[in-house]
Amino acid sequence: MRAQQDHRVADPWLILAAAVLGGLGLLNLVSLGMADLAIRHGMFVVLGIGLLLVVSRVRLTELPRIAWTVYGIAIGLLLAVPVFGVTINGARRWIDFGLFTVQPAELAKIAVVLALATLLSRGYRIGRFVLGLGVAAVPAVIVALQPNLSSAIVIGSAAGLMLVLARVPLLPLLPLFGLGVAALPLAVLVLRPYQLSRVHAFLTGARDADGPGWAAMQADIAIGEGGLFGMAREPLYGLRSSYLPEREHDLAFASLVHGWGLVAAVLAVAAILVLVWRCAAAARLARSREAALISSGVAVLFGLHAVVSIAVNLSLIPHTGLPIPLLSYGGTTAVVHLTALGFVLAARRDGVQRPLWAPPPKRRQHPRLVRSGAFGLTIGLVGMSMTAWQLQVARGDELRLQGEHQMTRCIRLPAERGVITDASGAPLVRNGTEYEVRVVPGLFPDTDERARGQLAKVVGVKRTEVETALREGTELSVRVGRVPPNVARQVADAELPGVLVVPSERRSYPYGKMLATVLGFVGTADSNDMERWPNIALGATVGKSGIERQYDAVLRGVDGKQCVYVDPGGRPVAAAERVDPIAGHDLRLNLDLSMQRVATKALAKAVRTSPGDLGAAIVMDARTGAVKAMASVPSYDNNVYSPPVDMDKLRKVGKGPGLPMFNHATQVAAPPGSTFKIVVASANMKYGALPPGRTIPTGGAYTYGGHTFNNWKPMGPHNMFQAIQWSDNVYFYKLAAQLGPQKIANVARHLGIGSPTGIDLPGEASGFLGTPKTVSEIGGHWYPGSTVLMGIGQGTVTATPLQLSRWTVGVGTGKLVTPQLAGSYGGAQNIPITGTEPKRLPFANKLGPVRKGMRLSAAEGTGGQLAKLPITALSKTGTAQDPSAPNGGTHAWFSALVPAENPRLVVTVMVRSGGYGSAVSGPVVTRILEHYLKNRD
Repeated sequence: MRAQQDHRVADPWLILAAAVLGGLGLLNLVSLGMADLAIRHGMFVVLGIGLLLVVSRVRLTELPRIAWTVYGIAIGLLLAVPVFGVTINGARRWIDFGLFTVQPAELAKIAVVLALATLLSRGYRIGRFVLGLGVAAVPAVIVALQPNLSSAIVIGSAAGLMLVLARVPLLPLLPLFGLGVAALPLAVLVLRPYQLSRVHAFLTGARDADGPGWAAMQADIAIGEGGLFGMAREPLYGLRSSYLPEREHDLAFASLVHGWGLVAAVLAVAAILVLVWRCAAAARLARSREAALISSGVAVLFGLHAVVSIAVNLSLIPHTGLPIPLLSYGGTTAVVHLTALGFVLAARRDGVQRPLWAPPPKRRQHPRLVRSGAFGLTIGLVGMSMTAWQLQVARGDELRLQGEHQMTRCIRLPAERGVITDASGAPLVRNGTEYEVRVVPGLFPDTDERARGQLAKVVGVKRTEVETALREGTELSVRVGRVPPNVARQVADAELPGVLVVPSERRSYPYGKMLATVLGFVGTADSNDMERWPNIALGATVGKSGIERQYDAVLRGVDGKQCVYVDPGGRPVAAAERVDPIAGHDLRLNLDLSMQRVATKALAKAVRTSPGDLGAAIVMDARTGAVKAMASVPSYDNNVYSPPVDMDKLRKVGKGPGLPMFNHATQVAAPPGSTFKIVVASANMKYGALPPGRTIPTGGAYTYGGHTFNNWKPMGPHNMFQAIQWSDNVYFYKLAAQLGPQKIANVARHLGIGSPTGIDLPGEASGFLGTPKTVSEIGGHWYPGSTVLMGIGQGTVTATPLQLSRWTVGVGTGKLVTPQLAGSYGGAQNIPITGTEPKRLPFANKLGPVRKGMRLSAAEGTGGQLAKLPITALSKTGTAQDPSAPNGGTHAWFSALVPAENPRLVVTVMVRSGGYGSAVSGPVVTRILEHYLKNRD
């Protein structure tokens, strides 16, 4: 009987639950690598167990003296905190006794429970009720001023629940609780800024890295990553866990889930519930009201701490600093709560070992709602455990990725960009021949003299330079030198930890101005590039203009990466995933480098020796649209833009005359002048306004609508063939008046006028095709003379040189081609880049008379200089007046197709403000065709 009674007194379940909770706390600290804290925590647990055993032997007749002594000590220590306390994390809550620190607020909690149990056990009296409120209010207010709002709330809540447990009548309790609820909105007036920011972060869900929501986010990640059995056995657990703040204290529950999984968390919750239920059972078993209130009050303390702390860990309430007794690190908390359990065992002893002659317990001496409260707590903690499980199920994958992402930083390993060549394989662009040697400071043994010396020797720099780079570097990786390819291989073969060999992203353009407007340049990706290519890495090099931009996806390749794991301070601590870069594809253009050189040189001479400010020349395959040459004068040196950018040279780019940054063949539109006459003639063949063989009088001028329109020189009667041959303005004035603007525009649209050609270059201009409708849409007015001027390609018509080249082919062959610069990619694989098939014009079979006129022009008309070549040709010249041109004057146009019988090549030249087409642009066309004839085999 005696052994059985001692067993009931000892309550092995309560002791086992406390041991399990303390053991889980030690397990958490050890797995976090906090061995020193684990030893200290273990020592405090041992001390607490010793006090538990001592207190459990106390006779409850001594309770009043003990209670008020503990209360007095707690108040004394609380009052000493402002004077002798130490400040940690901005709060003064601890008193340092040298070997250990004490947090008086923890002692105040059990002191209030003991004092209220003593006071309220004598029954309800208004004076005792008011005194009890004062007993709780004094420490609560002092603790709140430290500031330690969470502990103050626990003291107040524990006091309120003690009043309920002590069977204080509801009449005085209801106004008290009502006043407490009504005062909640006023709490914002006394909250500190950091406390308000925590509430705001909770309400808004903010999770900024430097804000109060950071801890909540890390707790979510820890619980989501933990799964059922945790991650403590993984090699990188120490790094992962370092992102969780207060992991040994306030967020110990989340840390326990992170390290040992939901299974360990459920075990901790079960231990807490066992403690609460055994305390409740002790309260039911107690012989005196004092013992019952002490047991239930201790249950309240454990329950409040557990519910609030776990709710904080699950982001169910705003973040507050409250530990779970025994599980969280904290000497004062562990000792105080173990001592409190000693009072519970004393209460059990008092109930089990009462004398036979002791009076039977009174009917209403048991605390009110103690079992209901324990049951409610059980429901709450089980619900929270389910919430943790649901977080893992619903967001586990997302949180694992988020945790991996926050601890990973990646260094981009740029892919070597593909080379661009001409049609014969001659390189037009070269990649830099240098490599960068970069070091990741956290991975390189920078304290190792031998490693520093070896790195300096291989790179070919002084050891002091390596040391300076490592010491002063602020980025994830620091550059220690640039080396040629053979040295780069030596560095890579040395396999030094944390050392990377990265190819230079410098791009060189050996032909500079000659091809700048075609090839373009590369640069560091900006926000527009990131929007166009969402998957490119930050800081990647991309094509910014020209072919480099148009075919960036082909040329760029796929960047690799060397990832490293970093600690919360951003310092690398371990190597992570490495992905090797994949080089970009080489791109072969249809350009003929020798023809490009001839075209550029001849065009530059024409611009230089004329009043013109800019010019363009296009050579294109009339059968496929393959562009053989595209010259633009003046131009710029695209080497200036290659990373790293030379800012001094860059400031000078684009400041010269003649729009050097523009591709004049595709981006400068001007009135096409008489070259447009073959379009009007084609419209005549489609609609039959005037038979091509009919001769009509022309002369030196034409009066229409009260205005006189001059010919470029007086001429006799002409039919359509002759009018094209000699570019008779009056003939086309009259023809345009008979056709009307809409019919001319219909045919012009079929020939691509007024819309981009579709060439594989960015930023192409569309020109303008004016009709009464389109002019009205832009706020203009169509006059009768507008139709007449349209007949000679002036007024409301503008076009780019490339558009003229295209409609020349359309009239000469009956098919409209799409210009294309790129021919194939893939280097040796030579994968063709499929272009758009030529489109047959709906009036193709009616264009013979127009071609006849073009043939006469090339043989002995305005384009007669082509007659000297050993090949037949179709041609049309143009001299367009343009008052809006910067230099005034007339634009010189010339377009030719060879051979006339089966056109294979079209050459088009424009010199803006240069003068007469045949005099200024004609020699350029002739020089290009001479080169073609000489090298066509």
